[in-house]
Amino acid sequence: MVNVGKFNSLKVLRKTEIGLFLDGGDEGDILLPLRYVPESCKVGSTVEVFIYFDSEDRIIATTEIPYAIVGEFAYLKVVSVNAVGAFLDWGLSKDVLVPFREQKLTMEEGKRYIVFIYIDAETNRIAASAKLKQFLNHDPINYIPGDEVDLMIISQSELGYKAVINNRHEGILYENEVFKKLKPGQKIKGYVRKVREDGKIDLRLQKDGYETVDQVKMSIMSILEEYGGSIDISDKSPAEEIYNIFGISKKVFKKAIGSLYKSHLISLSDSGISSL
Repeated sequence: MVNVGKFNSLKVLRKTEIGLFLDGGDEGDILLPLRYVPESCKVGSTVEVFIYFDSEDRIIATTEIPYAIVGEFAYLKVVSVNAVGAFLDWGLSKDVLVPFREQKLTMEEGKRYIVFIYIDAETNRIAASAKLKQFLNHDPINYIPGDEVDLMIISQSELGYKAVINNRHEGILYENEVFKKLKPGQKIKGYVRKVREDGKIDLRLQKDGYETVDQVKMSIMSILEEYGGSIDISDKSPAEEIYNIFGISKKVFKKAIGSLYKSHLISLSDSGISSL
């Protein structure tokens, strides 16, 4: 069975002047145009291809890699707008359509938007939607505090940053725990802080506890060495300044230098820290 909008491993049936025809099962033979054919590909072998529809809505294969496949969120740029909607560049020769009914705000050419790639039930075509909530998973959540997750930043609010978790759920990074500027579409690693009773998910960028402390102590010592053995950063320094130098929260920094001090590896003062 061929999965439209996703990658498929298909067998090469025959070679022609216009390209290779692949075994698409119930979908029939699928053309892989000549310009996308790998040099090593031959009849009888299998090839990894992305399946979508060409400009005439015929099913077709490509070895190009889209920025997102069906079932994924992406941050894409509008390349044109016409009477049916906005067309986004998603890395293929044919742009993907966001119908007007799937736009939260009227999309403008040249701007980027977070969208979800899906199969339109009415047209059976691949499309994109900016109405994200309908595509988020609302099933019971089995995350536990400390789980590492993949995040895509959606937007910023007064509370912090909304993010898609593992391409399935929505969570929030609170403003007072984020010490660097995040942008829509940015993909980063994060950690589950808490799953609330209402199902909402609180996130953080650093793993809590001494597991993180053990990982950053060597980093602190290495940075101290780069600064000649001392640095004018202490547990009294602003959180933003600590993050800019060490890339960690003030809480983790305080635990780490406390551990290093007890191990007689550094000395502490109000003005900074020094290696011993």
